Amino acid sequence: MQKYWGVFLALLLIIASCKEKKELNDVAEVKIVEKPVIKQYGFNLENFNVLKDTVKSGDSFGELMLKNHVDYPKIHRISQEFKDTFDVRKIVVGKPYLILKTKDTSEIAQVFIYQNDLINYTVIDLRDSVTAYKKRKKVTYKEREASGVITTSLSEAILDQGIDYNITNNLSEIYAWTVDFFRLQKGDKFKVIYKERFVSDSIYAGAEPIEAAYFEHSGKPFYAFGYVADSLKNYGDYYDHEANNLRRTFLKAPVKFSRISSRYNLKRRIKYYGYKLRPHKGTDYAAPIGTPIMATANGTVVESTRRGGNGKYVKIKHNGTYSTQYLHMKNQNVRKGDFVQQGDIIGWIGMTGNTGGPHVCYRFWKNGRQVDPLREKLPLAEPLADSLRPAYFKNIAPKKAQLDCIEYMEQPIDEIITQN
Repeated sequence: MQKYWGVFLALLLIIASCKEKKELNDVAEVKIVEKPVIKQYGFNLENFNVLKDTVKSGDSFGELMLKNHVDYPKIHRISQEFKDTFDVRKIVVGKPYLILKTKDTSEIAQVFIYQNDLINYTVIDLRDSVTAYKKRKKVTYKEREASGVITTSLSEAILDQGIDYNITNNLSEIYAWTVDFFRLQKGDKFKVIYKERFVSDSIYAGAEPIEAAYFEHSGKPFYAFGYVADSLKNYGDYYDHEANNLRRTFLKAPVKFSRISSRYNLKRRIKYYGYKLRPHKGTDYAAPIGTPIMATANGTVVESTRRGGNGKYVKIKHNGTYSTQYLHMKNQNVRKGDFVQQGDIIGWIGMTGNTGGPHVCYRFWKNGRQVDPLREKLPLAEPLADSLRPAYFKNIAPKKAQLDCIEYMEQPIDEIITQN
């Protein structure tokens, strides 16, 4: 019996020894995990007391700084020396900002960070000698394809798919010279390829300009490919699959997303005037009061005044052949003698002069005679030079193939959109 007790005690000692070693090993394997450094805008936020807020109505940069114990001479210096980087007069209500303050009881502002938009921000470093600089958050780009069949409007066809509304504007600008957006029809289709911007890989920060597009209007196809023909320029034009420039010398219309309420009609008769012949030599675009009116082409303002039934209006001479006029404005935005470029805002929709509702009457002269701009074959912008075409065709080939492979999102087809 004593023999077994000896064996039993030996086993207990071995077990106790193994347990002790395991506990020692467990202690040895414990790792100290360091707290991760929280870095934003290039600063370790753990080193500061952080105030996050947005600009409120009535806030000024000076008041924000004084509240956070920055002395007036330093505020004055920032407002004078860093206007090009940060104009203190132009902080916008609703914009986010951070103030990084000392961690002691004084809580003196050390850094002011103003968020210009989701990507760009401005830093005012108040420590030691004051510095100011602009920075960008890291941005990732993700390519996206989209397509649709128009049922009610272009904007609805795009928004129904959760696509950025700016794509609607971009698409309408690309085809502003070639597609009549006031007479879209059921079955008109579009395809687009563009990139979306993301901050921190997940925060959506807007869409890049469309890279390639296809628009089918009344059964007629229109390809568009963004291309920079001149490497010295930082902007390009849109060309079709045959290297023709989609841009024309005149826009189709002087306003965006309105409707044609009355067309050019030399045989018009009005009941109110006893059905007497009263020709209408303009095209009326109805839109809410205050809607911007654009110059449809480059030119010089030859009239900007108010007269009789025309109300407030602007007349532009584009060259020796063409002139345009824009009637019934609320106010003009240009003066006689001003040079304007295509797309410049020259005034706003109003009801001055003889008018039954808010609209702009758009008149178009060719060789001194008023004509219907919607029936004119307007001159194209310069096509791509022959020497640049081989590189262009090579560049667009994969995008065209990609467009052709995009399938349309299925949508119910409703009624024809004729806004006239």
